[in-house]
Amino acid sequence: MDGVVTAPANPRIVGLASYLPENRVSADYFREFADADSRTLTSNPMFAPPAFRHHAAPEESNVELMCAAVDRLREQVGSDAIERADVILTHSQLPDLPVVGCGGDVARRLGVRPTLVLDLHNGGCAAFMLMLHLVRTMAAAGTARSALLLTATNAAGNVFTQDRVRNLPQAAIPGDGAAAALVVADPGVGGIEVRNVTVAQHSEYAGDMTAAVDPPRRYWEAGEGQLHVGFTESKIAKVLARGNRLVPEVALQAAAAGGLTGPQVGHLVTNQPNRTFLRNWREALELPPERHPDTFDECGNLFAVGVPHTFATALADGRIAPGEDVVLAAFAHAGDFAGSALVRT
Repeated sequence: MDGVVTAPANPRIVGLASYLPENRVSADYFREFADADSRTLTSNPMFAPPAFRHHAAPEESNVELMCAAVDRLREQVGSDAIERADVILTHSQLPDLPVVGCGGDVARRLGVRPTLVLDLHNGGCAAFMLMLHLVRTMAAAGTARSALLLTATNAAGNVFTQDRVRNLPQAAIPGDGAAAALVVADPGVGGIEVRNVTVAQHSEYAGDMTAAVDPPRRYWEAGEGQLHVGFTESKIAKVLARGNRLVPEVALQAAAAGGLTGPQVGHLVTNQPNRTFLRNWREALELPPERHPDTFDECGNLFAVGVPHTFATALADGRIAPGEDVVLAAFAHAGDFAGSALVRT
């Protein structure tokens, strides 16, 4: 009808897959190297280690990990669908090269020719939701019909196993892996409907995540110390308080956009920093543990890979059934960004 504007249909996740490196490392590896201070700090819930995590081999770059995840995605959607992707969005926790993101190299390795490649660094652990937000925006504008969403981290096997870092309490928490999703704007293809995406920028916290090295130097300068994420007692307290607040806030906003309260959400899937966050987040939404799948004890903190990997795992094992309203939610860094999505399986 003339004068009537039809809202664009919600995009669909038509494939979702993940990859974990073969090297499965138990917590005993880190206990062997822990010093007295580390053993004391592991009693802090922020640093209670998972039973296992996977470490990337030295030659496993973010590009390698992402391509391995795409190989598994290809089994679901076929090679043609991947080759037709208009956009590639990538996030890597530890960029392989300074300055250059890995999206262009992934496209080259896959032999695809997207019209746009975006490397997203500021999304952190919430990068998957940031990607969904961008895809919805581009789909609504008619500038993209399909997008390949890729996240990867190889920091655990590279940064946190350094001989002057592996004794620190935070070293036992991270794990490595990658995830890949194909999102399309065509509602006729089925798949997982992305009903709503909520993002929240808190730039007042942007300077609170810092790198540490002893003796002090800038990360690009030559020196004796080994780079790692710096934590202090006051910083730990701030991050815990922010994380406890930010994820439920955005999760409940996404649920409300679909007319749901927290207990009405079918399942909640979040990033996986530690067990305390996981418990507090599901309790904030009044959900039992069985409706909040997590992969922490097998994978540790996968950073941006955590949400898509856990979601893919729960779908594959049948824990999340077709027709459910699922909320995906996470916060990044020290709380400068948070994001959530309401999806229907």
